[in-house]
Amino acid sequence: MGGPPRHGVLDREERACISLGSRTRAIGNAAKSQIVTNVRNTIHGFKKLHGRSFDDPIVQTERIRLPYELQKMPNGSAGVKVRYLEEERPFAIEQVTGMLLAKLKETSENALKKPVADCVISIPSFFTDAERRSVMAAAQVAGLNCLRLMNETTAVALAYGIYKQDLPSLDEKPRNVVFIDMGHSAYQVSVCAFNKGKLKVLATTFDPYLGGRNFDEALVDYFCDEFKTKYKINVKENSRALLRLYQECEKLKKLMSANASDLPLNIECFMNDLDVSSKMNRAQFEQLCASLLARVEPPLKSVMDQANLQREDINSIEIVGGATRIPAVKEQVTRFFLKDISTTLNADEAVARGCALQCAILSPAFKVREFSITDLVPYSVTLRWKTSFEEGTGECEVFSKNHPAPFSKVITFHKKEPFELEAFYTNLHEVPYPDPRIGNFTIQNVFPQSDGDSSKVKVKVRINIHGIFSVASASVIEKQSLEGGHNDAAVETEAPKSEGKEDVDKMQVDQEEGGHQKCHAEHTPEEEIDHTGAKAKAPPSDKQDRINQTIKKGKIKSIDLPIQSSLYRQLTQDLLNSYIENEGKMIMQDKLEKERNDAKNAVEEYVYDFRDKLGTVYEKFITPEDMNKLSAMLEDTENWLYEEGEDQPKQVYVDRLQELKKYGQPIQMKYVEHEERPKALNDLGKKIQLVLKVIEAHRNKDERYDHLDPAEMERVEKYISDSMNWLNSKMNAQNKLSLTQDPVVKVSEIVTKSKELDNFCNPIVYKPKPKVEVPEDKAKTGSEHNGPMDGQSGSETSPDPPKGSSQHTDSGEMEVD
Repeated sequence: MGGPPRHGVLDREERACISLGSRTRAIGNAAKSQIVTNVRNTIHGFKKLHGRSFDDPIVQTERIRLPYELQKMPNGSAGVKVRYLEEERPFAIEQVTGMLLAKLKETSENALKKPVADCVISIPSFFTDAERRSVMAAAQVAGLNCLRLMNETTAVALAYGIYKQDLPSLDEKPRNVVFIDMGHSAYQVSVCAFNKGKLKVLATTFDPYLGGRNFDEALVDYFCDEFKTKYKINVKENSRALLRLYQECEKLKKLMSANASDLPLNIECFMNDLDVSSKMNRAQFEQLCASLLARVEPPLKSVMDQANLQREDINSIEIVGGATRIPAVKEQVTRFFLKDISTTLNADEAVARGCALQCAILSPAFKVREFSITDLVPYSVTLRWKTSFEEGTGECEVFSKNHPAPFSKVITFHKKEPFELEAFYTNLHEVPYPDPRIGNFTIQNVFPQSDGDSSKVKVKVRINIHGIFSVASASVIEKQSLEGGHNDAAVETEAPKSEGKEDVDKMQVDQEEGGHQKCHAEHTPEEEIDHTGAKAKAPPSDKQDRINQTIKKGKIKSIDLPIQSSLYRQLTQDLLNSYIENEGKMIMQDKLEKERNDAKNAVEEYVYDFRDKLGTVYEKFITPEDMNKLSAMLEDTENWLYEEGEDQPKQVYVDRLQELKKYGQPIQMKYVEHEERPKALNDLGKKIQLVLKVIEAHRNKDERYDHLDPAEMERVEKYISDSMNWLNSKMNAQNKLSLTQDPVVKVSEIVTKSKELDNFCNPIVYKPKPKVEVPEDKAKTGSEHNGPMDGQSGSETSPDPPKGSSQHTDSGEMEVD
């Protein structure tokens, strides 16, 4: 699925596309058809714009590709400019993705019939902090709580591993699997180690600028050149024609994946009323894309080098993403690994399934198999700070490339005043982003100790579950002077400071060697480091025990410090709130417009449906004069709908429909009455006949009815007589009327009469026979009853009932059916 992040949805697949119109928005598959018809206002392919400034080289490159207009937002970020509600409107990328996520939320809620709040969103593994925070903001715009931003290849690995029953146990050598994802616009590779209930990402590499669209572009460029020569037209000057060519080239590319022979390309009325045609085969296509295919292997080699693995260490190669269906791409992968590739995963849905599984794992509402995930940090992260020693700066690489994540580290500083930490990506050439900055973090309220010495400040830095760096907390360790002059030696948890360098920053190293991290656990592994990044030799548990003991003794006190964060390209809360508010307004506008359209469609549907029935089933129930009058009214309404009624408020359509129904419903009623009356009359007649049979049997002293009260039976006979008279009179009156006249008796009256008959007669004529009391002595001998009576099984009166039958406690009673 091209465009923004992929998501587990119930519509199977939703196109990442938003089309804005004069009154409403079309989102997802509904907007796909408008890519060509509403070129300037249909937004697609916007994932790469997240978290980037308008002046970013990537944004400027995308700007040339995209048919809609990009605009610089007030905060400097890239946005889109479209016409919505009859005015030019700018939208931030967070708003655009928020629209798509809100649509997915609505789709899920409609399918599940319950509210949806939590989600897991997948993103490319190469996204930087700024891009990740931008996607998180988009989730908030949509009213979603994002439980985890998940790297796409990690989501695929989870979808692969959680169902595997044959993974090696924890004490065995792990199974190494390579996952290759080439989608619409990016190429990602990761290698993961699997054990039972556990996966660890060993390394990940990517080419953020290689995907299915590059292969489409190669075809488009080829045909543009051909058409320029052959038809003397410049396709790239006409955005609509260019989009049509892209769509046809994408279809042709898919066909060539399954067929090696020559395939035609035909587009009618392409440009200037010209029909264009050409052809292409797979061999030509692969020759055109030779430079693209050469880019498949380097990331494969790099991921193996980073993971320190050989080809023979790899158990299987799994491919996903639409572009991996191209035979030449598969060949490149096979040639590198010297083994067959596996296509067991659904190429289009594997990422979404992984996200859905992760969401279930993180949700308390689902019971899912235990499965832990250890992801990694894609780029090394360094902290920089100013030192008081000769006005220099200190640096420390806190997270190296491919470091396990999520993960926390604790750094110890010795400071006498507040200080600032600057976080940035260590090696900018590795990062597909023009700015290395992550953010600045000011540790406040730092003062010298009471004895003038530097305060010991512990700062916890973290890569969280979303892969985002932050300074999570800071605390100062204060020495407490105790009575009796106790020695402070036990307080020290680090090597003593060197003489004469009290102001120099120091960081203490200690590592808690945590194992793999369960994906839903909050407690991330931690380690403490110094400016060299070396790990301390002292076991972390001993150190922690000493700190805990000394805190208990009252020798030191830890005080939390406030941290002021300034994150690069972070949305302000006010701006985010305005986006959330605007999305709510647009949802309401969409709802009102849908109601208006539904009201309009109801009028149109009534006109067509009624006019069709007037010439068929309703024809006998309307006079020729009324037929002409009603036909003219329907025709006038149809003309009105396509003229001044094309764009009217909802209430106008509601009133118009009521006006039509005022004339149409009497005819419809006559037809329905005529169709349903025979059945209702037949039902009533049958009931009368059944009661008449009981009356006749009672007169003839039938023993089944000899218990019925004669006086009550007389009442029944009179009631039936009256009912027959009513029925006959109504039938005779109705038979004298023509079909165009209103009926004498309605079906509802007949049904009511039938129910009244049931209520009056049934309790009397179907009254059960009373239970017969038998004298005790006779009940014991059973002499009076030699066989069953009134359907009663004789076993009930016998002294020894058959096994399994119920034994009555009162033997003097018999049940009569």
